[in-house]
Amino acid sequence: MDRDILRQFYRRYSREIYLYLYSLCKSRETAEDLMQEVFLKALLSLPDQNENLRAWLYKVARNACFNELRNRKREVEMDPAAEADVYAAEAVEKKQDSLSDILIRNEQKKMLYEAMLKLPDRQREILELFYFSEMSMKQIAEIMKLTPQNVRVLAYRAKKQLREYMEVKEYEL
Repeated sequence: MDRDILRQFYRRYSREIYLYLYSLCKSRETAEDLMQEVFLKALLSLPDQNENLRAWLYKVARNACFNELRNRKREVEMDPAAEADVYAAEAVEKKQDSLSDILIRNEQKKMLYEAMLKLPDRQREILELFYFSEMSMKQIAEIMKLTPQNVRVLAYRAKKQLREYMEVKEYEL
């Protein structure tokens, strides 16, 4: 693979692959390590005939993450420092907003994040891929080795559970 092509490939997909890995493993360091592993595997075994390179890369990332978690055989807690970094970055990015607007948005995101954590892993992963990685149901099905119909049903159930949780917490959607 040409060096320039590799740089473009990394620039284009590294951030979203990192965020996806972080959403699965809840550890900044693990996500960074796995992201490097994923791109190394991509460099060594990039399929020539793959029509959807992005979905293939997500599949490699997912498998690498699950292999790592399986090897550790323990639950990985969310890194509080990473969560604080995310909120701080958003605050800096939106300096022109009032402090109360920022606090309200952060509280809303925190509630949504808490609600997402209550979902079964498979349903949470589907919503993350669909809404945050902007993948189609067909691409998600390919990554997760499910049928597109199954992905749609799981997404519907996950959204319904999110809605119910948010209503119990008296949060308006």
